[in-house]
Amino acid sequence: MANTDVVKNFIDGEWRDSVSGTRIEVDDPSNAETIAVVAEAGPKDVELAVAAAHRVFRDRILIDMHPYDRGRMLFRVADALDTRHEEIATINCAETGKALDLARGEVQTAIRYLRYYGGLADKLEGRSIPRGANLVDYTVRSPFGVSAHIVPWNGPLELTARSLACAIATGNSVVVKSPELAPLSGIELARACETAGLPAGAVNVLTGYGHTAGKALIEHPDVRHIVFTGSVATGRTVLKTASERIVPCIMELGGKSAAVVYADADLDCVVEAIHIGSFLNAGQNCNNLTRLIVERSVAQELVERVKVRVEKLSIGPGRENCDITPLISQKQRQGIERACQTALSHGARLVTGGSALSERSGYFMAATVFADVTRDSSLFQKEVFGPVLAVTTFDDPLEAVDLANDSDHGLAAGVFTRDLDRALWTADRLWAGQVYVNGWFVGGVETPFGGVKQSGYGREKGQEALDGYVQTRNIGIQISQPSGSVSTRQRGTP
Repeated sequence: MANTDVVKNFIDGEWRDSVSGTRIEVDDPSNAETIAVVAEAGPKDVELAVAAAHRVFRDRILIDMHPYDRGRMLFRVADALDTRHEEIATINCAETGKALDLARGEVQTAIRYLRYYGGLADKLEGRSIPRGANLVDYTVRSPFGVSAHIVPWNGPLELTARSLACAIATGNSVVVKSPELAPLSGIELARACETAGLPAGAVNVLTGYGHTAGKALIEHPDVRHIVFTGSVATGRTVLKTASERIVPCIMELGGKSAAVVYADADLDCVVEAIHIGSFLNAGQNCNNLTRLIVERSVAQELVERVKVRVEKLSIGPGRENCDITPLISQKQRQGIERACQTALSHGARLVTGGSALSERSGYFMAATVFADVTRDSSLFQKEVFGPVLAVTTFDDPLEAVDLANDSDHGLAAGVFTRDLDRALWTADRLWAGQVYVNGWFVGGVETPFGGVKQSGYGREKGQEALDGYVQTRNIGIQISQPSGSVSTRQRGTP
């Protein structure tokens, strides 16, 4: 993977070095070795990218295009990714550290987003509003203009494709700020856009730091729409800046997702859901299963089953398709280690794991399970974003729901039971943007995704996502009767 060539930014249909000439080194989390060097975009590069995107909007290049043709463009981007899917998956695996099969899945999900929204591009309609004989009134669903997308490092390809596809389908032009820790997947999507023949400036992809390129992007006066996925703390900064210019945002922020497990649940199903929901991609997923709320009568048995399953998980680099792959960086691992130490100091019982795997090169952390976690503890309340599961017990359903909802976050939640009535009753009361029943990550490309409370607002995925990329405008036309006609003229309310 090592390459001495500098990976450049994609601006106005061309590959350009950064104006400053500065660089960012990208490493492989499994061994901490540099695998690529990318041009570090700064404020001047942002200016060029936004100017190109604004020109596309001002000249109505995408707006005046038939929606069917916008959709066909997205299909061509998907085809370009599909042609190189294995190569792109290898790149994604190397820069994020995730398992190669998971990276392959990310490429396929990105392709599905592009094709899904490509198919919806010509199906976003306005409506006619009856207002009497002398008025014609209708709505138009129009793009915002330049849409800025700040993408996280845990799913850099599919999350870029997810928002980019919505933006292009609805006629917005796009500037993407790829994550500095994993910028190569976004570059591959830019290559696909180039291959697909998108108009120059319609999609621009920058590789830079959040505090420089990201800051310049959200502050730019020609940016009229922001899509952000990341931490609550950074999201607050983005929102404060956007509020100064009254810029609409789609915010997908942190999670502290809880699963309620009743005594009648299929415990084998629960254990498998924990394997996927808590430890996939080293626990670096915003809607991870991080809190297990278990009915007391089965808690001990379940914890023992989870311990056995977790301690059998293979550990190693993503290219070997191991169960526990590295964290994205040393800084990330240090933060998770601190969270584990804090959990112990708050009285949690360590079941397994709890420390870094320092004997390995790279940024590995043991899969960790804590039991006896109290609701007032840091581990119960704060997002860790790593392979750490907190187990808490309950005695009755109302207490279970109360515990699950006792968080500032509300991205995902789950319930495990064989009782349909209990499942529906609980799902209705779990306050989260998506609720999974008897499984985890049950949603798909077609299902709306987003948070409540401090997990954000707006929806990605599904048909609902398109609503966040358009603004409804109303057009009212006063008409006159032909001369000589007889009518009872009635006006609607102005």
